[in-house]
Amino acid sequence: MDNKILLIIAALLLPPLAVFMKKGAGKDLLINIVLCLFFWVPGIIHALWVALN
Repeated sequence: MDNKILLIIAALLLPPLAVFMKKGAGKDLLINIVLCLFFWVPGIIHALWVALN
């Protein structure tokens, strides 16, 4: 439970960090970094989706 709360907070503040904490270095992290570079909000949405699934 505590880990999920930490992931949600990280997803809101630093989306790539949350994805890295959940999935490690891989395609999901790369996708999230690209989304954050283009626009911040899609990166947050993707990070929340990864963290909550």
